[in-house]
Amino acid sequence: MESLALSRAEVLDQPAPSIAGEVARIAREDLASLAPGIDDGSVYPAEVLRKFGAVGAWGSHVPHEGPADLRCAIQAMAAIGEVCGATAFMAWCQNTLVWYAANSTNLKLAKRFGDAFSTGRVLGGTGLSNPMKSFFGIEKLKLKGKKVEGGYIVRGALPWVSNLGPDHYFGTIFEREEDEGTVMFLADCSDPAITLTPCKPFMAMDGTGTYGVQFRDVFVPDELVLADPAAPFVKKIRAGFILLQAGMALGVIRDCINIMDEVGSPLGHINRYLPQQPVHFRDLAAELEAETMALARDPYNEDETYWRKVIALRLRAGEASVAAAHAAMLHCGARGYLRSHRAQRRLREAYFVAIVTPATKQLRKMLADY
Repeated sequence: MESLALSRAEVLDQPAPSIAGEVARIAREDLASLAPGIDDGSVYPAEVLRKFGAVGAWGSHVPHEGPADLRCAIQAMAAIGEVCGATAFMAWCQNTLVWYAANSTNLKLAKRFGDAFSTGRVLGGTGLSNPMKSFFGIEKLKLKGKKVEGGYIVRGALPWVSNLGPDHYFGTIFEREEDEGTVMFLADCSDPAITLTPCKPFMAMDGTGTYGVQFRDVFVPDELVLADPAAPFVKKIRAGFILLQAGMALGVIRDCINIMDEVGSPLGHINRYLPQQPVHFRDLAAELEAETMALARDPYNEDETYWRKVIALRLRAGEASVAAAHAAMLHCGARGYLRSHRAQRRLREAYFVAIVTPATKQLRKMLADY
């Protein structure tokens, strides 16, 4: 884990805004022109994702001698989301992959993949949508694993996993066939027994490297096991998994405010009759950011009150994203209805923030259960 600690120490020498600032610069210079293509599925921004990694976007939340701090990672993701919500989602995928490796007690795995993931040399994502639903009684686990010498044989299929490609990795969970336990592991997309199948077109964000993933008796060596059993590990990383998603929401909300401001001069005389104004969302964004930053300082907090605050914040962030995008569309009027205007893209991206796991309905169930 020495290399991970060094990476974290280097990041701590810089104030968090310097990383977010560099990320914002790359987003403006390299990402902005790609956003329409990422939205329609003609572009997957691998090189831009690697550029973000090179300036520290994926490494700032790596734990250093115990504690972890997610604030810089969330700020950087928000800077990306202000330009492209789809890429902010891919940023979350990469950040969660780093989060898994950095928290694993499998030291060989952490040493092998830690710096590769956190610098963006190796890209990948997270396949925890189905497991996160299964842990809260919504779905059954879709992957099954059988213990063999040196590892496990895994079979099954996941319908949607994002930020993938033929040389990518992602973390997911299978259920043991021989007992009721679960195991979390890294899946190697280059394995010939793993098949990536393109998904049917989405209403937005088709350039996010999202595939259906088929496991056909895949041998998962012990070297790729993140946690066995998985349950205690998931409890440790779950707050970080959810809190990092706030970066997507904050970025989308910020640009929706920008859009409303941009049409203020030509349309302000009539837009003033709309009930929701930019100032309302500026106040809301400030509240959400302040609460996010407070919670992001302590992602290992085991208190149930803290966990409930994380769930409630994530729910508010998703709902605020949709509300801000809806208001931006109304402020733009017909011009926002043009396919060439980003207001309609923001509306579609905002709905994704509200439905990506854990979705609005799951978050409400989680709050009811707790």
